[in-house]
Amino acid sequence: MKEIGGYLEFEQLISNPYYKNVVQLNTGRNALIYLIKAKNIKKIYLPYFMCNSISLILRKYSIEYEYYHINKEFLPIIDEKAKDNEYIYIVNYYGQISNKKVLMVKEQYNSVILDNTQAFFQKPIKDIDTIYSCRKYFGLPDGAYLSTGVVFNEKLEEDQSASRMKHILGRFERQASEYYSEFKKNEDSFRELPIKKMSKLTENILGAIDYQRIIELRNRNFKILNDNLKPTNILDIKTPFGAFAYPYYVENGIETRKRLAEKKIYIPTLWPNVLKDNSETSIEFDYAANILPLPCDQRYGVKEMEYIINNLKELGE
Repeated sequence: MKEIGGYLEFEQLISNPYYKNVVQLNTGRNALIYLIKAKNIKKIYLPYFMCNSISLILRKYSIEYEYYHINKEFLPIIDEKAKDNEYIYIVNYYGQISNKKVLMVKEQYNSVILDNTQAFFQKPIKDIDTIYSCRKYFGLPDGAYLSTGVVFNEKLEEDQSASRMKHILGRFERQASEYYSEFKKNEDSFRELPIKKMSKLTENILGAIDYQRIIELRNRNFKILNDNLKPTNILDIKTPFGAFAYPYYVENGIETRKRLAEKKIYIPTLWPNVLKDNSETSIEFDYAANILPLPCDQRYGVKEMEYIINNLKELGE
């Protein structure tokens, strides 16, 4: 019997998520594990240009993997097609790989898994397994979507997220720096988190987000950055729908990050492992070091975009 009486819990919000006919899981990494188990995957081709969390998963589950390089448009360079039980793992960097290009890659290589961690609002394609990480776009403790037609036969336990909310709620009222250690602790916990269904708390929050407002803000902020920085950006940037960040290439990215941090503009190196694991002459090293993922999300307005632009222009003078 459910408890009756006592103090009130977190309210049940409206239920209107952006994606409805998808598998709801606790993390993007576990969405891949779901696919590996359900499809009996034996080998995955991974890009050098990504974090090492996926290779750690593959080692844990004794899945063979092989790395491939990307070209300047972020597309894979692979000599052969995927064989039976093999898949090409495609990362949709900054939402720059359109669905049309994804279909071209699938036709070229047979079987692909699409990682839309940086392209939450890019709709899935029929018959292409697609992973979305909800917490990369919204203030959430965890959560991932998986668009797939495959059925997973194992019964999954439901995750619980209450203990992971401290840094989210703390930043809502105070400064992020005060809760950074909690954020890191939460991030580190995902390495060993077993595959589970999305928690009720995360699902509840996802159902009440104003997605249209977020899309409009991200689109506007991206446009402001692109209109001002495109003339000096060597990347041929396409405008995504509901952008993750604005990828701005500079010749001295590592130093520029330090200089921007002095102005309280914090630009991450998304995959620092790439700098350790790849030659300095490789495109992967170059992109990891020198592409600045400039924030353009729903937290910011015109004033913040102009502040970023003005500081970058001062550094370039």
